[in-house]
Amino acid sequence: MCSRYFLDADGNVIAYTFSVPLNERVRRRFNIAPTQEAPVVRIAQDGAREMAMLRWGLVPAWASDIGVGTKMINARGESAAAKPAFREAMARRRCLVPATGFFEWKGVPGRKQPFAITLPGRPLFAFAGLWESWRPRGGAPVETFTIVTTDANEAVARIHDRMPVILPREAEDAWLDADVATASGLVKPYEGPVELRAVSRTVSNVNNEGPECLADAAAEPGAQGELL
Repeated sequence: MCSRYFLDADGNVIAYTFSVPLNERVRRRFNIAPTQEAPVVRIAQDGAREMAMLRWGLVPAWASDIGVGTKMINARGESAAAKPAFREAMARRRCLVPATGFFEWKGVPGRKQPFAITLPGRPLFAFAGLWESWRPRGGAPVETFTIVTTDANEAVARIHDRMPVILPREAEDAWLDADVATASGLVKPYEGPVELRAVSRTVSNVNNEGPECLADAAAEPGAQGELL
């Protein structure tokens, strides 16, 4: 599962990395949470790539209420092509979700330690994502997205049994516009190096948003020694 991630990069860097026009609404984010807006890269109606701001938590076109999106922040990659909620998006509306890392927690309720998970040598990368457009009765369309997940690799498995699908740079084009079978073949644990770093419990509060969310846990009062 991925319920929180961060994007500590300027909009122009994101635009350059993913070969899309700059979106002026993009800002550095340190604690992106479900129901909030975040940038995705997708293929627009004219066939060109664009960077758009979408709401995190996919709402299928047939849903009766936007609240269903809170249960669809992730799509299991192994079954996304068959599940009614994700089937159409997997076939026609795949996207890239830019990120510089994501968070997972280890421990028991009340004493969970957050970890920032990043990729050495890849300061900016993309999760595999799906997007949809949902229209409330009598209202304007709302565009939403979900992050595709898979089994955790060896490093992340020390904390959680699932992780986002992190696309190799050379696989991003295929995720956006290849056929479903090819895209499904990209759903697998990340094979490159991964770094896990204990960070401040500040990030555990969804209302906190700022660089302090990535502060080293060792600097906090009462910090413990070995955490993994």
